[in-house]
Amino acid sequence: MTLLVPLQGLNPAQFLVNGIVFSSVIVLASIGLSLVYSIADFANFAHGDTMTVGAFGALASAGVLAPAMEGILIFGFPVWMFVALLVGMAAAAVVVVLTEFVIYRPLDTGSIELLITSIGVALAYRAVIFLAFGTGSSRYGVPREGPIPVLRELFNIAVTPRQVVAVVSALVLVGTLHLVLQYTTLGRKMRATADDPNLARVSGIRTKEVIIAMWVIGGALAAAGGVFLGLETLVRPRMGFDILLIVFAAVILGGIGSVYGAMLGGLVIGMLYELTPLFSLVGIPIGTEYAAAVAFVIMVVILLVRPQGIAGDAT
Repeated sequence: MTLLVPLQGLNPAQFLVNGIVFSSVIVLASIGLSLVYSIADFANFAHGDTMTVGAFGALASAGVLAPAMEGILIFGFPVWMFVALLVGMAAAAVVVVLTEFVIYRPLDTGSIELLITSIGVALAYRAVIFLAFGTGSSRYGVPREGPIPVLRELFNIAVTPRQVVAVVSALVLVGTLHLVLQYTTLGRKMRATADDPNLARVSGIRTKEVIIAMWVIGGALAAAGGVFLGLETLVRPRMGFDILLIVFAAVILGGIGSVYGAMLGGLVIGMLYELTPLFSLVGIPIGTEYAAAVAFVIMVVILLVRPQGIAGDAT
């Protein structure tokens, strides 16, 4: 799943750029998964397919928006793609909220049962996407542009405008979430519910409303990650499922239930995934096909030293 091929040989700076781009996708996906675990208290195996729902929501709207907004650009990037991104995020948020009301909330059961249910939800999401869009791969139709010339000439690295858009957009979304969590009433309610839902409830916090907000934020961020992944590769019905284990690895490495840990874990796992070919520089010939395995091995090593994860609390 390496996103770019280096220009000439093994260019460490190029792999670093690849890692930053891939990490932006993993971080966005990891945040939503961590939010669900910390507030709803179960591992949501439908989260990868939520990314796919967002990606296809953006794809469906792009077909309508592109002709209507053709030629309108921001920093050389089509405005209609930004609007399609917002549509995809909104679509995923609506789908996960409906899933909460129709499936998860009526169950009123434990974490293991919800985990198993989420597997069925993931299969249902995927089946609907198969029916609506088929089993093939698609593209958003954003014109393919070459690397930014000045960066290629100065640093011998290939960075395309769409990659800059993905990374900057991810930074804006993560920064906005930080402001919400730290400086708003909703953020304080979410942190209180994550720490102790029963105490939050008796303190007057409407935890059911907090859970809805959690689904909206987590679903929207997952959708954004899916859209950016689709921009770099292809929009496929299994794209979210194929990346789900890497997202879980990031959440576990960062510290289960810690949103900021998920951000850090996503950055670490994403960078390790893309930097794997550089092991050949120290005499360890490992191809990109083993990138996921290397990332998981290093995750296990880190957890052996710090079992609670990078930002997790000791138990």
